[in-house]
Amino acid sequence: MAVEVYLVFNGNCREAIEFYAKVFKTETPQIMTFGESPQNPEFPLPEEAKNLVMHARLNIDGSNVMFSDNFPGQPYAIGDNVTLALISKNMEDLKSWYEQLKEGGTVGLELQETFWSKLYGQVTDKFGIQWQLNYDNGEMTM
Repeated sequence: MAVEVYLVFNGNCREAIEFYAKVFKTETPQIMTFGESPQNPEFPLPEEAKNLVMHARLNIDGSNVMFSDNFPGQPYAIGDNVTLALISKNMEDLKSWYEQLKEGGTVGLELQETFWSKLYGQVTDKFGIQWQLNYDNGEMTM
């Protein structure tokens, strides 16, 4: 299991990723935009979101740092733009951690299957720390 940092930017994520890749001399980052994700016809993607970064990852000297742009229209505040991501190959651990972290906290997204993971959820604990819980079956590439 790994605990990784997830940084959220307000429309300038691609610029930040390119900057950090240059500073830390990392591999060329793989970037997935919101427009490249599977679309739900019931919730059309706003035009201004299509080229924004949905997800990217850099390995900086052995540590993974993940990146995303804030989705248009969602609140954004400096200081709230850092989350901790729990990445695990054990679904039972993820479920247990999620249940405990949500006690007295706020659920951002119930644990559920997504197009990238069999189990993913978001919760802010009672201390205000934002967590992303994500199952990794070993096939994650980004």
